[in-house]
Amino acid sequence: MNFTKEAIDKNRVTATALILIVVMGLMAYRTLPKSEDPGFVVRAAQVVTFFPGASPDRVENLVTDKLEEVIQEIPEIDYIKSESKTGKSIITVNILERYKNMRPIWDNLRRKVEKATPELPIGIVGPFVNDEFGDIFGTILTITGEGFSYRELKDASKDIRNQLLFLDDVAKVDIYGEQEERVFVEYNDAQLADLGLSAIELRNLLESQNIISPGGEVELKNERIIVEPTGNYETVDDIRKTLINIPGQQQILYLQDFAEITRGYIEPPSNIVHSSGTPALAMAISLREGGDITRLGEQVGKFVEELEKKYPIGFQFDFVTFQSDIVQEKVDDFVGNLFQSVIIVILVMLFTLGLRTGLVVASLIPMAIMATFALMPIFDIGIDQISLAALIIALGMLVDNAIVMSESIMTQVMGGKTAKQAAIDSAAELKIPLLTSSLTTAAAFLPIYLAPSAAGEYTASIFKVVTIALLSSWVLSLTMIPVLCVYFLHFEHKKVDYEQSRFFRFYRNMLLLFLKKGILCVAFFAALFCLALWGVTFVTKAFFPPSERALFTIEFELPTGTKIEKTEQVMKQVEAYFKRDLLAGTDGEGITTWATFIGGAAPRYVINYTPKQPSPEKAFMLVNTSSWDVMPDLMQRVEEYCLNHFPSMRVTVRKTEYGPPVTTPVAVRIQGRDQDRLYEIVDTVKRELETISGVKNVRDDWGQEIKKFIVNINQPRASRAGVTNEDIAVSMQTVLSGYETTQFREKDELIPVTLRSIAAQRKDLERLETLNIYSQNSKAVVPLKQVADIELEWQPSKIMRRDRLKAITIETDLEPNYPASQVIKEIGPWLDQQQKEWPSGYFYEFGGEEEQSGKAGKSIYEQLPTAGLLIVLLLVIQFNSYRKPLIICLTIPLGFIGVVVGLLITNSYMGFMTILGVVSLSGIVINNAIVLLDRIRIEIEEEGKTPAEAIIQASQKRLRPILLTTMTTIGGLIPLWLGGGLMFEPMAIAIIFGLLFATMLTLGFVPVLYALFYKVKFKDVPYG
Repeated sequence: MNFTKEAIDKNRVTATALILIVVMGLMAYRTLPKSEDPGFVVRAAQVVTFFPGASPDRVENLVTDKLEEVIQEIPEIDYIKSESKTGKSIITVNILERYKNMRPIWDNLRRKVEKATPELPIGIVGPFVNDEFGDIFGTILTITGEGFSYRELKDASKDIRNQLLFLDDVAKVDIYGEQEERVFVEYNDAQLADLGLSAIELRNLLESQNIISPGGEVELKNERIIVEPTGNYETVDDIRKTLINIPGQQQILYLQDFAEITRGYIEPPSNIVHSSGTPALAMAISLREGGDITRLGEQVGKFVEELEKKYPIGFQFDFVTFQSDIVQEKVDDFVGNLFQSVIIVILVMLFTLGLRTGLVVASLIPMAIMATFALMPIFDIGIDQISLAALIIALGMLVDNAIVMSESIMTQVMGGKTAKQAAIDSAAELKIPLLTSSLTTAAAFLPIYLAPSAAGEYTASIFKVVTIALLSSWVLSLTMIPVLCVYFLHFEHKKVDYEQSRFFRFYRNMLLLFLKKGILCVAFFAALFCLALWGVTFVTKAFFPPSERALFTIEFELPTGTKIEKTEQVMKQVEAYFKRDLLAGTDGEGITTWATFIGGAAPRYVINYTPKQPSPEKAFMLVNTSSWDVMPDLMQRVEEYCLNHFPSMRVTVRKTEYGPPVTTPVAVRIQGRDQDRLYEIVDTVKRELETISGVKNVRDDWGQEIKKFIVNINQPRASRAGVTNEDIAVSMQTVLSGYETTQFREKDELIPVTLRSIAAQRKDLERLETLNIYSQNSKAVVPLKQVADIELEWQPSKIMRRDRLKAITIETDLEPNYPASQVIKEIGPWLDQQQKEWPSGYFYEFGGEEEQSGKAGKSIYEQLPTAGLLIVLLLVIQFNSYRKPLIICLTIPLGFIGVVVGLLITNSYMGFMTILGVVSLSGIVINNAIVLLDRIRIEIEEEGKTPAEAIIQASQKRLRPILLTTMTTIGGLIPLWLGGGLMFEPMAIAIIFGLLFATMLTLGFVPVLYALFYKVKFKDVPYG
C-alpha cells in the first residue's frame, strides 16, 4: 500500500486524521500528569532496631552484625550501609540500580530479618523494616497557634491530617514536630524507701490495677449478656486515686499522697519544629502514584483557604515548600522555551525557503508535537522538564525529514514531473533512508534509556520522547507534507541552477581541495580531535548543577552528645539573626520564610534529598528567599555568622540540586577492620585534604567520641547483697530514665504511664552512687555503690560500616564555584601512593559526586556497544555495505571537537546532561551522513554519473537541506541555552557548537572518507 498516494487521493481523510491528532494532542497535554522532574525509583530501605542502653560496640556486635549477615544473602543488593549508635541500629539496604520492581525484594528483606530476629538479644525493640524511605513530600505545611496550647495545636493537626487524606491526589500526610504524650508518676526515692516500697513494687501495683479483664457472660432466657467489670484508668484522676497498700502496715494511701501525677510530653523531645522562628507542627503531604502535582496543589490550596476561615485568629498556616507552584512555573517556562523554539524554526524556514514552502515545512513542527503529546500517555510519560527538553532537542531534527522531502519534490517538479507524481516518487525514494536516519538518531539516545542507574532512569524519557517525535515526523513527512506540497505549492517547471551561485561555487572549490588532499585532511581532523581530548581536561566537571529554586538548605551539627534543648537554643539565636538582618525588607530582597527541624531532618521534599538519621545535636533548615539571585550572598552571610558565633558547630549551606542525590561534593571512604588503625589513616587524609585550596569543613561521619559511665558490677558483693544484674539494670532505668508501667486510654489514644524519680534525683550526678537498688527476691534495698563501681569512659558516638567492614567517610564542602573534580584530581594520586603503605585489607573509595557521576557515566558507556551495534545494523541494512557504516562511525567522534570548544568559550561544565548533548549530536551527525551517502548512491546508480561526479553533485544537492537542518536545530536550541537554566545550558551548548563543527564534517569529511574508502581520484577534476 502506497501511503503517500492514498494520502493525496483521499485528502479529506488525511485532513480529518490531522484534525484528530491536534485534538488528541491538546487533550493529552491538559490531562498528562505534570511534575518538576520525572523522578526515579529510590532503591533503599532501612532496618531499624532499638537496643535500649546498649553501647555502639554492643549494638554493632549483637544486633547490626547478625542482621547484616542474613541481609547480605539477598542477591539484588548493591551494598549495605549501617550505623550503630547508643541504643539503636540502622541498616540501609541499597539495591542494584538495574532492578525496578522493589516489592519482591523488600518482601525477601523482611523474611531475612525475621529469620535473624530470634538470634538477637533479649530486650530489643524491632527490627522494623521501612521500605517507604523514598516517599516524597513535595508540599510541607506548617501550623502555628499564637495564644493556643500545644495540645490544641496537636488536636488541630490531627483533624487537618484526617481531612487532607480525603483529597483525591493525597497519598500520605506525616506530622513533624509532634511530641508523644506521657502520664508521669514521679516519686522521691527516699520517701518511697521510708514507706517500705520500691519502684519495682510500685510498678507492679500500677500494672495490676489497670487491667481490662473479661467478666464472662450470663444467660437470661433467650439472651446471652456480656459482663464487663471496670478497673482500667479512665482519667488521670483515676491514677491519682490509686490505692496503695503499705507493706507491714494497715495504712492505705492514695498514690497522689506520696507521688506527683502529671500529664505532659516525653522528655527530652525527639524532634522540634519552628516555622519562621515560631514553635510549630509541620504537615508533609505526598502525592499519590499517578496523581497530578498541579491538581494536588489546587486541592490543598483551596483546603488551606477554608482552614483559615474555619480556625480562630491566632492559627496560622504557611507553606514551606509548595511543589505545585514550582512545577507550574517550570512547565510554563519550558512551554515558553518550546514556543520560542517553534517560532525561531518557523522564521528560519520562511526566510530560507520562502513563504509557501516555509509554511509547508514548518507545519510539521506543531503537528509532530501534537502527535507526540497524544502518544506520551501510552508510554507512561508525563510533562516535566526532561520530557519538554527532549521535545526541544528533537525540534531541529523534526523538520529535517520535511525539508528533504519538500526539496526532493521541488527538484523533481522542476525536472518535468507533475506535483503528484513527484510527491509519490520522492516518498518512494526517501522513505527508507529517512526511516533509517530517524531510527539511528533515536538509537543514539538508547544508552540513556537502557542505563541501569538512577541518572539514566531520571533522563530516560529523553529517548522515548525523541523516538516518538522522530517517528511521528517520519510518518507526517510521507503523508501530510506531500499533500500540502501538491495542493498548496505553485511550482514552475524550470530548473533553478543553485550550483552556479557564489556560495555553491565556494563550497565546491573547498570540497575539491579537501578531496584532492584527502589524507592530509583526515590527518588534520584527527589532530583536531586529539587537541579536543586534551582541551576537555580544562573543562569544569560537575555531575548535576544546582536547581534554580529560590530555596537553600542549612545543616547544623553541634558537638556529639549535645542535648536537644541546647540545639534548640542555638537555633533560636540563628533565627533571631534571620529576623534582624536577613528578612526581605522594603526592597523585597532577602529571606521570606523558613522552617527549622531540630533533632532530625526535614521530610524528603525533593527526590534527591536524603534525610539523615535523627540526632539531638543536629538541625536542618529549609530557607525560602525572594529570588535565586540573592541566595549566594545570603548563604555566605549565614555561614559567616555561624562560624563567628558558634565555632564548634559544623554548618553546611547548600542550594537544592537536580538529579540523583549527592550528599556531599567530595567524600573519601576509608574501610578496614581495626578501628584504631582506621582513625590513624583518617587523620592523615584529613590533614592532606585541608591543604587543598577550595576545601572547607573537613569532617568525618563518625563524629567525636562521647562520654559514657560504666557501671562495673562487683559480682561477689552483689551476690552477698542478694541483688542480681537485672535488679541493678531495672532499678537504674526506673530512677534515671523512667519506666513505662501501663497505659492510660483516652478515646482512641493509648498514653504510656511512666514511673520515674523526681527531677532533682534524676539530674543529680552526685547522687548516682547512692541510688537505691531493689532486690526482687530478698526485697532488700542497697545503694548502688555497695554493689558496683562507676567509671567514666570514652566511646565512638557511632560505628559506621559498609558491606560489613568498618567505614569512615571523610566529607568536605567546597568554596563557591570550586569544582569537586579539581579536588579529586589533586587528592587522588596522593591517596593511591598512601594506600600502598596501608596494611592489607585497608582501602579507600571516592564517594560523593565522583561516585555518583562515575556510576551514571559507566551505566551509559556500558550500553554504548548495544546502541552502536544497532546503529551499525541499521546502516548495513540501509546500504548493504560495511564501508559506508564505517565512514559514518568514524565521523561521529569528531563532533566532539565543537563540544569542547563551546564549553571552553562559554565557561560551561562537563556533566551528565553534557553527555546527553554529545549523544544527541551523534544522532544528528548520523542523520545527515545517511542522507548524503544515500544521495551519492542515487547519483551513481540512477543518474549514471562517475563516482567523482556523484560525490560532488550529491554533496551540493544535500548542502542546502543539511544547512537548513543545522540552522533550525541551532535556532530551536537557543531558547534552551538562554532560558533552560543551569541544567540544560551545557546540553544545548554541546549540541549547538558541536553541530557547527559536525556540519562541516558531514559536508567535507564524509565525502573525503568516501573517496578514500572507494579509491575515487580527483586529480584531474577542475576547480569552480
